[in-house]
Amino acid sequence: MPPMIRALRADITTIQVDAVVNAANSALVAGGGVDGAIHRAAGAEALSAACAVLGGCNPGDAKATLGFRLPARFIIHTVGPVWQGGGHGEAEVLASCYRRSIEVAEQLGIASIAFPAISTGAFGFPVGQATGIAVDTLRSIQTSVQQILLVAFDAHVLESYETALAG
Repeated sequence: MPPMIRALRADITTIQVDAVVNAANSALVAGGGVDGAIHRAAGAEALSAACAVLGGCNPGDAKATLGFRLPARFIIHTVGPVWQGGGHGEAEVLASCYRRSIEVAEQLGIASIAFPAISTGAFGFPVGQATGIAVDTLRSIQTSVQQILLVAFDAHVLESYETALAG
């Protein structure tokens, strides 16, 4: 049975799921946006120490740590592409973020996962394209994950997710 995919507007650090996905940077050090919020909510010192032993993460890949002080048991860190106009493989790297995050989730035996809008903040990926790639990629994956939440920080991103889900 395919997973239930649903969009909601919320603070991803408060979501009750098995894992939250962190839109990380390749060094896996605390940054801004959702990455900074996850580090602060999880406990920056403990999460930074856990990330340090992972040796970074390449764009399109994903690696997991414990969730520490988050309601989620795990954090899956993935590095999205920096938008460079769309002609540099950005869509493929973004799709890979979603695929690899689900693969890591399956390895951890996760039933529920929450994703932010990867690469749409400081990395500049256009929201409409990014949410469409997220939905299309997640719908195409055969997975044991039962619930996928697409978490929007604002109304614009939520509307974009809802449009993609309706298509």
